[in-house]
Amino acid sequence: MKITFCGAAREVTGSRHLLEINGKKILLDCGMAQGNRKESAEKNRDFRFFEPQKIDMAMLSHAHIDHSGMLPYLVKQGFKGQIFSTFATRDLAFYMLADSAFIQESEQKYLEKKNKKCEPALYTSVDAQNAMKHFVGVNYEKATVITDGVVASFYDAGHILGSSQIHMIVNDKETGKQYTVGFTGDLGRKGLPLLRDPQMLPATDYLICESTYGNRFHAAIQTVEQDLADIINRVAKRGGRIIIPAFALERTQEIVYYLNILLKEKKIPELPIYVDSPLSGNVTEVFKAHPECLDEDTYNEFLKDGENPFGFDRLTYTKSVEESKHLNEMNGPMIIIASSGMCEHGRILHHLKNNIEDPRNAVLLVGYQAANTLGRKIQDGMKIVNIFGDAYDVKAEIINMDAFSAHADRSDLLDYIKRLNDVQPIKKIFLVHGEEGQGLDFAEFLKESGFNNVEVPFAGQTFELPETSDISSALSAASASATDANVKTYQVPQAAPSPDQE
Repeated sequence: MKITFCGAAREVTGSRHLLEINGKKILLDCGMAQGNRKESAEKNRDFRFFEPQKIDMAMLSHAHIDHSGMLPYLVKQGFKGQIFSTFATRDLAFYMLADSAFIQESEQKYLEKKNKKCEPALYTSVDAQNAMKHFVGVNYEKATVITDGVVASFYDAGHILGSSQIHMIVNDKETGKQYTVGFTGDLGRKGLPLLRDPQMLPATDYLICESTYGNRFHAAIQTVEQDLADIINRVAKRGGRIIIPAFALERTQEIVYYLNILLKEKKIPELPIYVDSPLSGNVTEVFKAHPECLDEDTYNEFLKDGENPFGFDRLTYTKSVEESKHLNEMNGPMIIIASSGMCEHGRILHHLKNNIEDPRNAVLLVGYQAANTLGRKIQDGMKIVNIFGDAYDVKAEIINMDAFSAHADRSDLLDYIKRLNDVQPIKKIFLVHGEEGQGLDFAEFLKESGFNNVEVPFAGQTFELPETSDISSALSAASASATDANVKTYQVPQAAPSPDQE
């Protein structure tokens, strides 16, 4: 087996990892690179390390665009195989990919109208629809033979709705041996609202692990309600607006969830709240359609009793462009939530353009800001930023709340890896989906914690596995007895117990 790291290698976005097993090529994720516009465009227009028409199948960890956003382009360039994902991810991808295409087409038209230089859209709405024809939905914890010699099971990653870790049992026909590969996708945090906590993977020989916050620790989630209330009260008192760039998927629903609580408890004034994203409305409907992904508290408190945690009196979901434009003509304090979360595309750009130069306003950053994105530049304190090619003075208050992050931090990641290693020693760990400094720092931290076989791969770097004398023997009896992956009687590997189960 070979693994080639084709994206999100020493960077965060553009997740793409290629496995070559028994003559088949399997792609884990096919995400869109984001950040520096010129560099990202080059990475997205040329897959560089593989030919789309030669990929046999793909598996998708979750529906965020940096993991799913290039699937329509993959299909457009000749991919004909199946795309395996959870059912919730499949349903979310339908909206996410269509929205991505619409944004690309709309921005191209807008910039052309302004006589600005722009790249043509990577794919169209029709391309996004064509990509959906390749999806195959699978349930959590259900073993699926995806190709000769490979059985895959999806486990809840606790990151966003439908997010998954992927565990593979591989029967290597060249060596006649059997081993396991795990991919965390984006690993979530314990104790977040709405979603279940991340599951542990079964015993894993080779682990591909994210490292987004590999050298950082999050603020405590327990204080997030009061912190958010303090910000809203402070900005509203001076008559300002609170502009919240948020991914339409997950982060928007989480913010709305907290705002609902704060209003019910009368901790913030009853100012108008707008979710300026048609996509967010569609995503919210998918949330309600997949209670199997929600934690028990959310299910019992809201959905079981018919209450909608994502809709209340002070909340308005805007749909049309005219409604969006009207928000910038209104007076008085308000909260506007719009995507994208890294301020790279979408309606948030128009709201920043119209509000970032007013010192009464605040821009509240609630998610990870990748290097070279507009969101990162604002977060880093740049005094002048370019939006649609024009310069704007940053006079609004800039606030960062990383307690909202849906990514595991260093302590979460170390705890996860230690617990997985306790089930069976991990033979090699590959750190991906983290900026170079994050990955290298976390690799060093892991080595200090006793994990000596850690790699932080470069883009395009290939590893051949298993290495010499590096074959796992600790597989379940049911798995070991199935020497031919065409036999569809594999038992689902049992995940390691969560802390709550011990």
